[in-house]
Amino acid sequence: MTTHSMIIPSSSSSSSGLAAASPLRETLPLFTKSLTFPRKSSFSRVRLRFFAENHSQLDSSNGCPTNFASLQESGDHVTEENVTKGKSTLSITVVGASGDLAKKKIFPALFALFYEGCLPQDFSVFGYARTKLTHEELRVMISTTLTCRIDQKENCVDKMDQFLKKCFYHSGQYNSEEDFAELNIKLKEKEAGKLSNRLYYLSIPPNIFVDVVRCASLKASSLNGWTRVIVEKPFGRDSESSGELTRCLKQYLTEEQIFRIDHYLGKELVENLSVLRFSNLVFEPLWSRNYIRNVQLIFSEDFGTEGRGGYFDQYGIIRDIMQNHLLQILALFAMETPVSLDAEDIRSEKVKVLRSMKPLLLENVIVGQYKGHNKGGKTYPGYTDDPTVPKHSLTPTFAAAAMFINNARWDGVPFLMKAGKALHTRGAEIRVQFRHVPGNLYKKNFATDLDKATNELVIRVQPDEGIYLRINNKVPGLGMRLDRSDLNLLYRSRYPREIPDAYERLLLDAIEGERRLFIRSDELNAAWDLFTPALKELEEKKIVPELYPYGSRGPVGAHYLASKYNVRWGDLEDA
Repeated sequence: MTTHSMIIPSSSSSSSGLAAASPLRETLPLFTKSLTFPRKSSFSRVRLRFFAENHSQLDSSNGCPTNFASLQESGDHVTEENVTKGKSTLSITVVGASGDLAKKKIFPALFALFYEGCLPQDFSVFGYARTKLTHEELRVMISTTLTCRIDQKENCVDKMDQFLKKCFYHSGQYNSEEDFAELNIKLKEKEAGKLSNRLYYLSIPPNIFVDVVRCASLKASSLNGWTRVIVEKPFGRDSESSGELTRCLKQYLTEEQIFRIDHYLGKELVENLSVLRFSNLVFEPLWSRNYIRNVQLIFSEDFGTEGRGGYFDQYGIIRDIMQNHLLQILALFAMETPVSLDAEDIRSEKVKVLRSMKPLLLENVIVGQYKGHNKGGKTYPGYTDDPTVPKHSLTPTFAAAAMFINNARWDGVPFLMKAGKALHTRGAEIRVQFRHVPGNLYKKNFATDLDKATNELVIRVQPDEGIYLRINNKVPGLGMRLDRSDLNLLYRSRYPREIPDAYERLLLDAIEGERRLFIRSDELNAAWDLFTPALKELEEKKIVPELYPYGSRGPVGAHYLASKYNVRWGDLEDA
C-alpha cells in the first residue's frame, strides 16, 4: 500500500528557525513524530495532509477542507477514531477590528466561509482594538456589512445570527502585554480546554505590527496547537525597511507562522492564470519571446484617495499597487513550470523570475498626479485638494513602467505596468499581445496598421471577470473584409454562481496552512530590490509628476513610454 509520510522536525534541528523569544519554542518537543497514513482519493489526501500537520479534525458541515490542531506528545495516533473526536477549536482574532478593512472585508469574508460551511463547528472570532466596544456593539457594527450567497438566501438571517453569536470583542492597547494576557484568558474560556489553533489577522498600520506580534507571541499564543499571523501590506517602504520588519517579526515568529497577504493573489482570474497556461496545450508552447511581443499589466480606479490621502501620501501608487499586486501577477505569469503544485515549489519559481529581472530604471518610469476637473456640471477635486494631503506633495497617483526579464524565455519582451487613481474607468487586467504573423497573406487588408492584426489574449481580473482571445476573421459577404473578433469566456455567463471574494480564499488557506498564495520573505526581498533604486531616485531628485485631469486616461507620458518599445496600450482600443 502506498503511503505518504510527513516528518516534523524536532527542536534540535538548526533549520527550525524558531525565535528564542517565542513561547512556542517550549512546545517543540511535541512536534517530533513521523506521520504515516494511506494514500486515498485526492480529496482525502488534502484532508489528511492538513490532519498530519495539525492532528485533530475541526468538523465542517458540508465537506469543505478543514483544519486541525497540533499533535501532542500524548501517544495519540492518526486514526479514524481520533479524527472524529473533534478535540480542537479555532480562534480567529482580528486586530484592528474597528477599522474599515476589518468591517468591509475581513468580517464579511469570515461570515461567507461560515455560511458556506467552510469553518469548523467549534470556532470563535474576536475583535481587538483600542476602541471601547461591547460584544453587542461589535456585532451591530459588523452586521451591516454581512451578505449572503446569492443561491442560498433562504436561511440568511439565521446564519447571520449564528455567526454573530460567535463574535466577541476585547479592547486593549496594541503594545500592552497585559491586555493581550487578558485576551488570552478570554480565548481560553472559549476554547474550553481543547487543543487550540489561533489565527491573528493584523488589520493595522505597519508601524505597530511588531508590537502586536510581540505581545501576541509572548502572551496569547497557543501552547498545544498552531499560531499563525496574517500580515497586511505594505511590507515596508523599501528594501531596508522591509528587511528590518522581517527581522523584527522573526524575533517572535518563524517564517512558517507569517502569512504575508496580497489579496490580488486570491482573485479568481489570478488563480486561473496557471491553470490556463499549464493545463491547455494551445497556450504553453506560445508562452515565450518567440510568440509574445509584450505583456501589459493594467490597474485603474475611477476614484481618488477620498479621505485616505494621509495614508496614501506616505507610499504612493508604485508602492501601493505596482511593487506588490502587479509584480506578483507578473511573477505568476512568467514563471517556469513548477515541479508540483506544492506551495514552496510555486513560490520558488516566482522568486527565480524576480531574481532574473533588471531593477527598474528611472528612464523607464512615468509618474503622474491627478488634478481637479469639472465635468458634466460636477467638480472633481485634485489630489492635493484632499485636506489630509500636503499642498505641495509630489506623491504619484499614477505610474507606468517598463520592466524586463533576463532569461531565455523572456529576453527582450517588455512587461509594461500601468496603475492609477482617478482614471476614466475601474479595472484590472493582463494583456498578452502576440507577434505579427510572418509574411501575412492578408497584410494589405489591414493597410499599414499591423498592430490591429495581432492576436491578443486578455485576462480581465476585475470587474466582469473573463478571458477573451482576439482573432482575425472574415466578415460574411462577397468581398474580403477582415474583422477582429473575441472568443469570449465571460464568467458571469458561464458560471452564474457568485465568485468568492479574494479574502475568503486567503483566509481559508491560512486556516488550512496552505501558503501557495502568500509571499515568502525571499520573494519580498527580491521584489523590493527591483523597485527601491528607482523609488529612491524619484524622491531624491524630487521628480515632479505629470498632472492629468480627474476622470481622464492618465498622463500623456505613459503613451510615449509604451511607444519607446513599439507598444500600444491595449486598453485604449476597448474604450
